Amino acid sequence: MTDTPRFHQHYQSQATQHPEQMDAFWMPFSANRQFKQKPRLLASAEGMYYKTTDGREILDGTGGLWCCNAGHGRRRIIDAVQQQIATLDFAPTFQMGHPLPFILAERLAEIAPAGLNKVFFTNSGSESVDTALKIAIAYHRARGEGQRTRLIGREKGYHGVGFGGISVGGLPNNRKWYGPGLPGVDHLRHTLDIGRNGFNRGLPQHGLELAEDLERLVALHDASTIAAVIIEPISGSAGVILPPEGYLKRIREICDKYGILLIFDEVITGYGRVGKAFAAQRFGVTPDLITTAKGLSNGSVPMGAVFVRDRVHEAFMSGPEHMIDLFHGYTYSGHPLACAAALATLDIYAEENLFEKAIELESYWEDGLHALKGLPNVVDIRNFGLIGAIELASRQGQPGSRAYDVFSNCFHEKDALIRVTGDVIALSPPLILEKQHIDALFSRIADAIRETD
Repeated sequence: MTDTPRFHQHYQSQATQHPEQMDAFWMPFSANRQFKQKPRLLASAEGMYYKTTDGREILDGTGGLWCCNAGHGRRRIIDAVQQQIATLDFAPTFQMGHPLPFILAERLAEIAPAGLNKVFFTNSGSESVDTALKIAIAYHRARGEGQRTRLIGREKGYHGVGFGGISVGGLPNNRKWYGPGLPGVDHLRHTLDIGRNGFNRGLPQHGLELAEDLERLVALHDASTIAAVIIEPISGSAGVILPPEGYLKRIREICDKYGILLIFDEVITGYGRVGKAFAAQRFGVTPDLITTAKGLSNGSVPMGAVFVRDRVHEAFMSGPEHMIDLFHGYTYSGHPLACAAALATLDIYAEENLFEKAIELESYWEDGLHALKGLPNVVDIRNFGLIGAIELASRQGQPGSRAYDVFSNCFHEKDALIRVTGDVIALSPPLILEKQHIDALFSRIADAIRETD
């Protein structure tokens, strides 16, 4: 059955005009009533810019939502997805298959840290986290250590919104509404220390000793009960919190000492954000599992992937060959359109050397960001790769309101898209940006900060 082209104009108009009604959609992580009084609607995008429904060009300082690393409207991705949906719209991957996820997994293994050669596909970062947690617990059971079920997260950590993710996460508002979460979860202390590390350029010099908090939790719970530690190499949603020099290496050493798996949540840092394919490579620390999503498909089609160390995967391969080795999966694991988008995205990353772009522009980005020091209410600035954060002093009794006003001013008055979390402005631009984009972004943000009481 073939649909006629007459529908094209209808769908294009529908996607680019202000909707007549906005009541039914319950928006995620949004103040719905506030938003609908003064909507911020994006209709199209190309390169470094969005375009609103009223025709304004908005400079993208956030890579969509930490995901459009190759910029917007990439023709190669568009063509790959269009061709794939015309060829095969869906195929199951439960006891069935189609070529693309096998091809994609091999491509991903080539850019992963050495030894992480197995890939399990998901549809989001949240699903990647829950998948990694389940693999970690099941791994110990497969090895005869089924008592290892405890999971260790970190304060201020964000690991998506599944029950597993919010349990190991450390953001109170993501946890307190939904009950106790998973049992047997504990948390390391976070590494944010503005008092000692304020306005530091790059990785903090103070705080390595915070890694020893893992030794404390091991002593409290006993190593024989702990399955895994999960941390973000750089915490994004909590406001760009960086690991002190040597911190990640020390966490790795403690995990190895006690036979605990180490999971890096690289949903934000993966696919070039910090100058290598993964932060694990930039920091020289190899975990046992890596969770990813976002930049994998350039945000074009929902997709995530979990990278698994060979020895972890091998533990599941000891049973009878006719038995399912991992009782876990999603209807859309390895979806044909997502795989097509991801393969085209990887081609763009490689051909344009975008993984290296964060190192190439890191110093210029850092200088532009730290030039904002001294502006009204700026209490800290943090950066690494092409990630940045500007922390503002909170208004008395109104936490988050000052940063929101800067965010609103940037969008409505300065034609710039930034992200705020609490009173932190978080920045993660597409990796295709040039120096003039950096200059324009920081100039607009500076003006918005000056104009906000």
